[in-house]
Amino acid sequence: MKIYDLINFGAKTLKNKGILSNRLDSEILLSYAMGISREKLLINEKNVGSDEINKFKTFILRRSKKEPVAYITKIKEFRSKNFFVDKNSLVPRPETELLIDPIISFFKEKKIFFLDVGIGTGCIIFSILNELKYSKAIGIDNCKKTLTNARKNLIKLELENRAKILNRSINKIFGYKFDLIVSNPPYIRTRDLNHLSDDITNYEPRSALDGGNDGLDVIKKVIYKSTQILKLNGILALEIGTGQYKQVKRILSENKFKLIVTVKDYKDNIRCIYSTLK
Repeated sequence: MKIYDLINFGAKTLKNKGILSNRLDSEILLSYAMGISREKLLINEKNVGSDEINKFKTFILRRSKKEPVAYITKIKEFRSKNFFVDKNSLVPRPETELLIDPIISFFKEKKIFFLDVGIGTGCIIFSILNELKYSKAIGIDNCKKTLTNARKNLIKLELENRAKILNRSINKIFGYKFDLIVSNPPYIRTRDLNHLSDDITNYEPRSALDGGNDGLDVIKKVIYKSTQILKLNGILALEIGTGQYKQVKRILSENKFKLIVTVKDYKDNIRCIYSTLK
């Protein structure tokens, strides 16, 4: 079969399952099955071998069951870098990239020491380190399996000498003072988890999503602990859920944090909030 025919087959199969990104997904999965870039795939007119066709059809079957493309390919791009990802880590989201730009602006050309709470794939901590060349960091997570993924990306991006990864909660961090604490914590209310799309509910780790009854359990812990381990004039950068801004702003104020700036996501919701200790 020709590449064009296979892409159409995959797109039609996925469209029939209600997947809106059907053609893009089909192209990505075929390029992965063939071991070539999507760009090369789209200008290639050769016949595809039977082994590659079988791989592709297996991938399309998995995607038709709503498994995220990133879990099939084990790759997710984030700020122009490819990160290893599997079912043990949340798939990095485009809106999380918004968290990083203000941080780079605040600390450009500076040498800082920072903490990433809930490291996941490491996309946040390693992206910041990649752009703040003189800085070092610690990344923490409660999940050992998640840390396995983060370590793969640490090695892949050659940042072993600038980052330490620890299996612990923020409550267990002692003896450090940070210039920056950054976190994309779980912030979805427990009762809302079952209303998420199937690709999230059925595949992504619940612990990376569940923020408790009000969605603020982990956010509160990060804010409370940051009062003890953030340097004076240090910055706390948080990604928050839709509609949580007023509550988080209040909690920050109660803990002597002063709001610096906020960033809205692509749907005009306040998604990132930056503050400093008064």
